Amino acid sequence: MKRFTKLFMVLALVFSLVFSLAACGGGGEEAAAPDAPAFAERSWKIGHVRPQGTSTDVDVIAFVEDLNEATEGNLTVEVYPASQLGNYTVVQERVGMGDIEMQLAPAGTSVDKAMGLASAPYLCATWDEAREMFKKGSKLTNATEEMFAEQGIKLLAGYPKYFGGIALAVEPESPGDATVDKGIKIRVPAIKSYELTAGSLGFIATPIAYSEAFTSMQTGIVDGVIGSGAEGYYASFRDLTKYYLPVNDHFEIWWLQMSMDVWNELSAEEQEAVMAAAEKMEMDRWAVAEDETAEFMKGLADNGTVIYDFTDEELAGFAEKVRAEVWPEIKDEYGAELFDEITGAK
Repeated sequence: MKRFTKLFMVLALVFSLVFSLAACGGGGEEAAAPDAPAFAERSWKIGHVRPQGTSTDVDVIAFVEDLNEATEGNLTVEVYPASQLGNYTVVQERVGMGDIEMQLAPAGTSVDKAMGLASAPYLCATWDEAREMFKKGSKLTNATEEMFAEQGIKLLAGYPKYFGGIALAVEPESPGDATVDKGIKIRVPAIKSYELTAGSLGFIATPIAYSEAFTSMQTGIVDGVIGSGAEGYYASFRDLTKYYLPVNDHFEIWWLQMSMDVWNELSAEEQEAVMAAAEKMEMDRWAVAEDETAEFMKGLADNGTVIYDFTDEELAGFAEKVRAEVWPEIKDEYGAELFDEITGAK
């Protein structure tokens, strides 16, 4: 009898413990897991094409610092200036594959020629037109975003640089009149739109690689160059440039690119932080780009270059002539339907 009494007491104790544990479980609710951190620790790379210490390099460093601050120090990005990661067209492909996280550069056209649409001649001819053409949500920016996405790249922001011009070693005849044949050979990139634009503006187009442009101008193979703006000519051609024609033949805009795979791995909070920093970078750049162009033109002038100050009517004349003569010849390269949609108001 005592044995059964002891057994009963043991069983009662077991049941009591079981019910006590169940009660502590809160009616079947599981204990809440600790919240995951909003910002994971990450280390990225970003490349750009300008030398260390230039305004572009300074802007990229500021963007990286904003990212680090916004992610509470969890995201660190190493900056590689001066194409240290490779030619920007190759880096663009590597960003698309996820090998490199980010790049600030022009759009490479090796995969899709339509990516060059943004630099087509005279899409815009003034800074106000440029702001409208390249603003976030514009037809051109949306189309560019879609083309980047097809290559596995998330477009974060635009980065305006300058309007293009022509640097010459010899004095041109009637520089403000595009109908006058200048009889001057100028180096052009081996791109159809630049060749045709140079001809339409009265020059003799000579396709030469950029790496050979300085020597070609120095030795007289050509007497000028097109394809860059005051910034580029001041950096690389200022001692050869005796005359500068700011004809605004194209607008140079670069794009802040990010691997789509990397973007998709981010939390909503991380994506928000990246976009906020990118949008700040774009806004800050628009605020200074026009003045920076003027500063580089002043630098050329201080170095002895004659700067032509074209009137609005002369600039409009350049644009009208090139649009009439060149656009019909190049729009198929970018997709005629898209080109007409973007330029339809011109």
